[in-house]
Amino acid sequence: MIGFLNSASPEPYAPMVAAFQDGLKDGGYIVGQNVAIEYRWANAQYDRVLAMAAELVDRRVAVIVANTPGVQAVKAVITMTPIVFTTGSDPMQLGLVASLSRPGGNVTGVTTLNVEVTPKRLELAHELLPAATTIAALVNPTNPNTDIELRGMQAAARALGLQLHVLHASSERDFAAAFETLSQLRAGVLVISGTDTFLISRSEQLATLTVHHAVPAIFQFREFVAAGGLMSYGGSIKDAYRQAGIYAGRILKGERPADLPVQQSAKVELMINLKTAKSFGLTVPTALLVRADEVIE
Repeated sequence: MIGFLNSASPEPYAPMVAAFQDGLKDGGYIVGQNVAIEYRWANAQYDRVLAMAAELVDRRVAVIVANTPGVQAVKAVITMTPIVFTTGSDPMQLGLVASLSRPGGNVTGVTTLNVEVTPKRLELAHELLPAATTIAALVNPTNPNTDIELRGMQAAARALGLQLHVLHASSERDFAAAFETLSQLRAGVLVISGTDTFLISRSEQLATLTVHHAVPAIFQFREFVAAGGLMSYGGSIKDAYRQAGIYAGRILKGERPADLPVQQSAKVELMINLKTAKSFGLTVPTALLVRADEVIE
């Protein structure tokens, strides 16, 4: 039995669950036939994660698959049950593993290029809107990884000579205030944190809000652009969960996390919604269009 512990909500993470199960199939494990999964969803209430992890240990699961934020706390108290993580941050910086090639202990996993490409999101936004001197970042202040991501954004903003304002949202009721503040700031671009599961799970809602308020915005995932958001740039979270499924299957077959190097999902995609750009009165530079992996018209 596998314990699947996620700090987000089940509905928006359905594609990731499907990708995880596809990874399991690569190892010959099919849910309902020769493997079962116990799901626990924290719904962005990160303080619930430890109790849920304890429930899974009591259920005697063979491996726990967990994401950040949350897996750091789980790793600190669960030292025997194998753990496979997914994260958009540096797992060594988070203290999850001793090294990428030799994780050691009971933990290994998959990292996407997310925090590493955060500065690039600002650069892409600046390339599209070079006249915008004020940029806003939307982050979840309750996420313990937010400070790491913000440091990268602030450094990139300084390098580009931009003024960065930080807006907070840890629940849906915070969105109205955040967008009202955004309007008052007259920020030219909004960069949305790609490391927070709450914000990730509200991709479509955030896209709708950016269109309603006519705010050019960039996020990590394609789903945001497909729902009307302007741009996305980042690693593929579905690919990361497929890799996590492969690792969970290998652990079920007897391999040790300590012997499984941390995998880096290196697939990075640039998506642009040209229809949204036109509705905002923006002309997307040809140099950006030719670099895009997908353009929605």
